Amino acid sequence: MPRADFYLIAKPRFAEQPLLLVCELAKRAHAANQFTLVLARDAAQAEEIDDLLWSFEPDAFIPHQIAGDEEDELTPVLVVPPEIEAPPRPLVINLRDAAWTEPCERVLEVVPADPAARAPLRERWRQYQALGYDLNKHDM
Repeated sequence: MPRADFYLIAKPRFAEQPLLLVCELAKRAHAANQFTLVLARDAAQAEEIDDLLWSFEPDAFIPHQIAGDEEDELTPVLVVPPEIEAPPRPLVINLRDAAWTEPCERVLEVVPADPAARAPLRERWRQYQALGYDLNKHDM
């Protein structure tokens, strides 16, 4: 059964820069040898994530790239802007507005610190529930 994990931003460093949480999740996935998709909201966010993955921790090296060339299959962490079709991967970090319903083992959703911005994610929780996903919530 697929899983959906919702990561609620609580710590100040993630509240100030939510994409740091995305980098942390990608780092954990890479450490666990899980090939991962990061579904960016737009091309600018994909670039920002790409840059952050290089710099967010001086000692961390997370092999990654923005999707779109022949190296995609070999790269452990693929950052995918909406205009590029995402290849199947077991782990998906979803930053887009819609639930990710393509086949995968696990979807990670990042929930903003701002309570006003959480309503769409509550709806998404219900969508995953209706699809039979095992749901989990984590405070970060």
